[in-house]
Amino acid sequence: MEWANPPQLPSLNLPEAFQLPIPILEVPQADIPSYKPLVVPPNTLSPPPGIEGINSDPAPEEGAETTKSTTPTSPTFTPKIIPPEAQIIEVPFTDIEVPMPTTTIMTTAATTAFISVGATLAATSLFKYIVMLMKPIFKQAWSKLQKKKIPTDNLKIS
Repeated sequence: MEWANPPQLPSLNLPEAFQLPIPILEVPQADIPSYKPLVVPPNTLSPPPGIEGINSDPAPEEGAETTKSTTPTSPTFTPKIIPPEAQIIEVPFTDIEVPMPTTTIMTTAATTAFISVGATLAATSLFKYIVMLMKPIFKQAWSKLQKKKIPTDNLKIS
């Protein structure tokens, strides 16, 4: 079934869009980081004759060959100062050695940790118990204070 007169819906004619020129973008430039090279003196550096240097080791003779190990050394934990009472323990399946404190120090640390955790747990449970006992007392006191309070509904504010 075709309509003899289809309904005419309102239409709106919009103007043409502005023709904007294509923007010209400059090529971005970056500052290249630079640094002043560090000058490292060679290992064979020695003080002039007659002046004693900090390192008093005699310089190796030029005729003697120095042999350097090309195999990498295994990582070991060796602090510069190890107390004489410390025990050295090797970590299994590695070549790492770790200093262990003495039994006295370990016992003191464990006892302190045990006491602090126990005191914290005991104080927490005691605080919860006191709150449980005091909560009804506080509620009752608060309700009595509220009943004695002057009602503010009858006051006129002018």
